[in-house]
Amino acid sequence: MAEDAFATYPSLRGRVVLITGGASGIGAEMVAQFARQGARVAFLDFDATNGANVAASTGSLFLQCDLRDIAALRAAIADVRAKLGDPLVLVNNAARDDRHGLETVEPDYWDERMATNLRHMFFCAQAVAPGMRAAKQGSIINMGSVSWMSGQGGMPAYTAAKSAVRGLTRGLARDLGGDNIRVNELVPGWVFTERQEALWATPEAVANHLAAQSIHRKVMPPDIARMALWLAADDSAMVTAQYFVVDGGKV
Repeated sequence: MAEDAFATYPSLRGRVVLITGGASGIGAEMVAQFARQGARVAFLDFDATNGANVAASTGSLFLQCDLRDIAALRAAIADVRAKLGDPLVLVNNAARDDRHGLETVEPDYWDERMATNLRHMFFCAQAVAPGMRAAKQGSIINMGSVSWMSGQGGMPAYTAAKSAVRGLTRGLARDLGGDNIRVNELVPGWVFTERQEALWATPEAVANHLAAQSIHRKVMPPDIARMALWLAADDSAMVTAQYFVVDGGKV
């Protein structure tokens, strides 16, 4: 369907939106979708080349940042605030679902996986909360995963981190709700990004997966981005501490 067939959210026009991991995949699609809504979009990523390309094509602000470095993360968000104003929407999207065996995990790797897939979510929320509190409004969207919900193996540190997103979301929703700040979890199914297609989408795996979905087509990045738009917009003003699965009806 053409882009103009989908909803426009007037409340997003001019609103400052911060997205982590926006240089590729779902994150890049979110940058594009929020930009089309007229939002003032900034995104963080360590990928300088793809980040610059996404920024050029969407008119968004890109700041190169390794989210595992909390000092650098805080400095980048301060830069966003100085250039665009306080973010009133935060999409904690950045993550990596690298496979790893139980026997191979050492403490340093475990800690790095937590830093890559969970820790930055808290510190991003902490950094934007003062501006949201001052404005008496805000929406934080934490990206979860169906992997732990479906009992997927082969990446225990990743599934542990992603299961913790549920607890983080509900706790932050309670802590911030008094200032009209909403916190929700968006849970994608298997989304067929370029990375997924290149690494794991064998014909057999895709066929088996689609057969298990209620809707037998691939979930694509725009399907996830459009849910993020709704959660960010004032249309979902009384929705908080919830999780929303977009997986074609599999889990």
